This record gives sequence, C-alpha cells and structure tokens, in this order.
Amino acid sequence: MNTTDPVALTQDLIRCASITPADAGAQAVLKQALERLGFTCRDLPFGNISNLLARYGDQGPHLCFCGHTDVVPPGDENAWSSPPFAAVVRDGKLIGRGSADMKGNIACFVAALSRFIAQHGTIPGSVSLLITGDEEADAINGTVKVLEWMKDHQALADVYLVGEPSNPDMLGEEIKIGRRGSLSGRIIVHGTQGHVAYPDRAYNPLPRLITLLDRLAQHEFDQGTEFFPATNLEITSVDVGNKVDNIIPAKGEARFNVRFNDTWTAGSLEEKIRTILDNTGYAYELSTSSNAAAFITRPGALTDLVSHAVAKVTGKTPRLSTGGGTSDARFVAAYGPVVECGLINKTIHKVDEHVMIDDLHSLTAIYLQILEDYFPA
Repeated sequence: MNTTDPVALTQDLIRCASITPADAGAQAVLKQALERLGFTCRDLPFGNISNLLARYGDQGPHLCFCGHTDVVPPGDENAWSSPPFAAVVRDGKLIGRGSADMKGNIACFVAALSRFIAQHGTIPGSVSLLITGDEEADAINGTVKVLEWMKDHQALADVYLVGEPSNPDMLGEEIKIGRRGSLSGRIIVHGTQGHVAYPDRAYNPLPRLITLLDRLAQHEFDQGTEFFPATNLEITSVDVGNKVDNIIPAKGEARFNVRFNDTWTAGSLEEKIRTILDNTGYAYELSTSSNAAAFITRPGALTDLVSHAVAKVTGKTPRLSTGGGTSDARFVAAYGPVVECGLINKTIHKVDEHVMIDDLHSLTAIYLQILEDYFPA
C-alpha cells in the first residue's frame, strides 16, 4: 500500500476554500484519503455545518484524533505573496490559509496512520477522527454535537488527541494539557443627559463607569496555580455613542474579557466581579457570558505518551502548557483525557500563513510514534 504524503494532502485540503461555515469539499478530500486506508466514514451534519466521523476498528483501546477543516478568512488577498488557497511551496515552506491551523496537522495524522497500517497490516485497536467545520466560528454545531452523538451511540474514545498547532516557535516546544476559561462581560452605567455647561442639570455616568472599570482592572483575582498563569481581566471597549464634546451622555457602556484558571468557574467569577463592583456603592448593570471553562489533563499516561513521542522525534522535552486561547479541546475534556499536539502557531490567522515542509514530515513522525506507543505490537 502506498503511504499518504502529508505535503500533498495538506495542499489538497488548502485548495478547498473552507471558510466557516463553507466546507468547499475539504471533508470529501479527507474522506477519500481515510477510506483508502480502510476507515468507515460517516457524515454528521448539524445545521449548516459539515462534520466527519471516521473510524477504524471497533475493539480494544480507542484513540480519537480531533480537528477542524474550517479556516478563517484570508483578509486582503493582495497582501499575500501567493494566493491564499493556492498551496504554493516556496523556500521550504507551504503557504496557504489553514496550512498550520489546522489542515497540515490533519494531513500529518492521516499520513502517520497510513505508515502504521503499511508497517503492521492493521491497527490492533480502534482509531477515530472527529473532524468539524465549525471550530473557527460559533462552535455550536461541530465538535460538541459530534461528541454527543458519539456518547449516544457508545462510540466515545478512551483518550483524545487534538491536532491544534501547539508550538510557539519550533516543533517540540510545547504540548497543551489544558486551557483557561473565558468570560465576557458588559457593564452599563446610566446618567442624565445634559449640556456640559450645566452639570447640575445632568448626571454624568462616565466618572462612575471609570471607577468601576478601574476597580476591576486593578483587582488581583489570583496568583496562578500549578499549571495555569494568573487570571487576567482586560477591558476591551468603552463606548458612550457621543459624537460631540458639549453633551454629557445619558449612559456609558464598557466591555471586558476575563481569561481564568481552574481556581474559578464562570459562576464564581461573575459573583466575584459583582462583589468588586458592589463595593463601589455605584449602581450598574452587568451581563456576562462564557463559552469556555478552564480544564486540564493532569500529567499522567496520556501526557507521558505524547511527550515521549515528541522527545524521541525532536530531541526536545516539551513544556506542559495551558497557554493560548480557547480550542475545541474544551468540549472534549468533558469526555476523557485530552492533549493538544501539532505544528507551529506563529503564523496562524496571519497573511502568508505557512508551515515548514520539514515540520510536516517531523509531525508525521511524532504522530506515528504516538500510534506505535499507544498500540504496541
């Protein structure tokens, strides 16, 4: 059996302009590559989102690889050195939207599977791929829905590997064993509109809003935990909708986001924020929303498995990191131990996103080593 070339498969996937929610044929390309290896593929569309669940084997230990074929828009295509969906190889780089985030990672895992099956004739257990088209947008009809389907059909895995690009600068630096949670908030303070020359006839909400924001910005929520940095709150917007300089506005509004560690839940964090604001004595309106809880896979068998594979291929012992933004691993963590391991994230979402050709081959070797260690002969 001919093995899969990770570079060629990455190029084929990039050439599908699968900007969320469009699939643009990306999952069909992947399905063809997996069916050639003996995988049974099932389309699981939810809403307008394409999802693919592929499985090889139904007995023994079960490893599930999770990924996404959707990508963010390329932005100004004229700013790219080559068309963003042309998948051009130049100077040892494969350039294209989704090359690092995360079509290259998916291609490497398929390539590793092909080599494992070629060497051993079969997989002594079960491997599945959960591939969604809804990671870069709302993440409502993607991984979370497929995991629910897997649970309902007794198809959940024992361990999960998410192929997000996990390294800042070079392969082997980091694997992700958790992520911080995210909570967004909106504060409104009401006043009475009036002329700035007659402040006694108006009631300016902005000094009160500024005080509320200052209390939040200055508060130390915690000092971090064993595996997480300190919780941080960032003010992201202040708006009064005032286009002139001689009107006291009727209200002021501000938005903020908090990235929080495993000291907090969204509920306990909102309660703490309300306490901080209440202590000012000012009236306010607060609304919050959270689409991600903090989670962690504590060091153990799975983290050792992935770390060993990374070290064997790259010669580096990866850091166990919880940095970065949210990923679909936040959904996976509710169903079993999960680790993120992939390419370099330095150029993701940027103009001229790219991966090094050598890194595609090295990541394929890492994934193959994970399969070898998880399914020992």
